[in-house]
Amino acid sequence: MTGLVLDKVTKSFKEGDSTVQALQEVSLQVEPGEFIAIIGPSGSGKSTLLSIAGALLQPTSGSVVVNNTDIAKLKEKDLSSFRLTGVGFILQTSNLIPYLNVLDQLLLVLQMSGKVSEQNKAFAKQLLTELGLGNKLEKFPNELSGGERQRVAIARAFVNNSDIILADEPTASLDSNRAFEVVKLIRKEVKERNKAAVMVTHDERMLEFCDKVYRMEDGVLKQKKKKKRCISLYKEVRLFYYFQGN
Repeated sequence: MTGLVLDKVTKSFKEGDSTVQALQEVSLQVEPGEFIAIIGPSGSGKSTLLSIAGALLQPTSGSVVVNNTDIAKLKEKDLSSFRLTGVGFILQTSNLIPYLNVLDQLLLVLQMSGKVSEQNKAFAKQLLTELGLGNKLEKFPNELSGGERQRVAIARAFVNNSDIILADEPTASLDSNRAFEVVKLIRKEVKERNKAAVMVTHDERMLEFCDKVYRMEDGVLKQKKKKKRCISLYKEVRLFYYFQGN
């Protein structure tokens, strides 16, 4: 597995008579098991980069390689299949379907992928249990806390065993405690399941959980030197007990 590799990716949009360069020869490599963050001001190109990595947008030029396949060259039918099975998305809000219970949120994704077997159902239950939702399988979204709903969204992103995980501001709607909990859970699943993961965030407190940090500005991506911060034992214990209690 090669993870995710972007090579000299550009993206331009027409605005009237002018052309806007959203991305300027962006290159990025994310190895399996690596969790990276991208920060930067609004409008800098972060979401455009995620959209291209997730095959929601096509680059103007450059290559986007996932496990030795350049998805920028795929036909629409193959792109649709990749979006469904090759990448898992975690968004700002959980976007759960209100009339489906927790387990069915994941089973729907499996059904759309043609993966409805007893083994797949068992994997969905295992994922939810690992994320502290084993006793919430029959609960509906309106019966869950904000942190619990986002945990369901994390499980949904991993249930297809996708190679790439893309998280766009996954903590934006959460308070501090739940935000730390969610990012730690994403990191845990990325490491244990050997996925290549990219998180876009404005919350720089979350960067301590990431392996590398990049900054996007005016469509240009540059790696930042990551400050080494030791997570205090106090914080680890506090988060552990908070997670156990939710």
